[in-house]
Amino acid sequence: MAGRAVGSVRVRPLDPLGATGTPAQSDLNLLRTFLAVYRSGSFTAAAQLLGLSQPTVTTQIRSLERQTRRELFERLPRGVAPTTVADELAARVAGPLDALAEATGHGPRESRAEPVHLAGPAELLSTRALPALAPLVTEGVRLRVTTGLTEPLLDELRAGRHDLVIATTRPRGRTLSAVPLADEEFVLVAAPAWADRVARRPAADVPAALYEIPLIAYAEDLPILRRYWRHVFGRRLNCRAAVSVPDLRAVLALVTAGAGFSVLPRYLCAGDLASGALVLLDTPEDAPINTGFLVQRPGTSDNPHVTLVRDRLLEAGRTW
Repeated sequence: MAGRAVGSVRVRPLDPLGATGTPAQSDLNLLRTFLAVYRSGSFTAAAQLLGLSQPTVTTQIRSLERQTRRELFERLPRGVAPTTVADELAARVAGPLDALAEATGHGPRESRAEPVHLAGPAELLSTRALPALAPLVTEGVRLRVTTGLTEPLLDELRAGRHDLVIATTRPRGRTLSAVPLADEEFVLVAAPAWADRVARRPAADVPAALYEIPLIAYAEDLPILRRYWRHVFGRRLNCRAAVSVPDLRAVLALVTAGAGFSVLPRYLCAGDLASGALVLLDTPEDAPINTGFLVQRPGTSDNPHVTLVRDRLLEAGRTW
């Protein structure tokens, strides 16, 4: 049977079952749903992308599996994994379906959803949050990212400038909804040469020994370091920074280069600790912990991609 043209796209009828493994009379909606599940990796994400309920997506995939007489997806505790049959089907239908969508003005490059406005600390966004969102970006989610300090960002969230904010503290009041995202542990670190000097002193003398080493800080008032001193050593920190730079990545670079010591989130310097470029100066039984929160205004956003980004961050945050 000859195909028919849709716009500038020629759509060929699907092969009968058995010749290529593609159902003969499949509704295009079933194939669109299949492709959304295949690309997003879960029924939930596909439902949000398509504007359908999850039960509808599940029903459509089961219907397609009955027609193909093949299992298309392996159900996992989180999401689904495509079978080899699904890989083959996706390879056959993705091009024609994308072309048809482009021809009708609903192509993947013309996402109808607005960009998701995400804000938070530059360091956490760069090293954890944005890499976790990369798969969503490849599926058409657009992001507009702002970095900054928590309180100004929360004020901007209240004013409607952001959809989601990663905050280092729980917001006050009830105007915002906050969910714990991840705990960050703070560690006292220096390059090996400085660590050797501290190691020669008794453990009780570690705070005093550090006064002889340049201090690299995130801010002039030393908020992270002062908290570490109170929590671990039970005393106030009476020291001035040799260098103050409002970017923990810059602090990390200076400390790794041997400029002095600092207190950093473990996630940020884990690689340098593993390689030996940095050394722990202290290993307290009860290290300081700070909980980060994912914050948004109450109510459901009209943009389904906001929910996609929120859910992906909460899932990824369990491993940070």
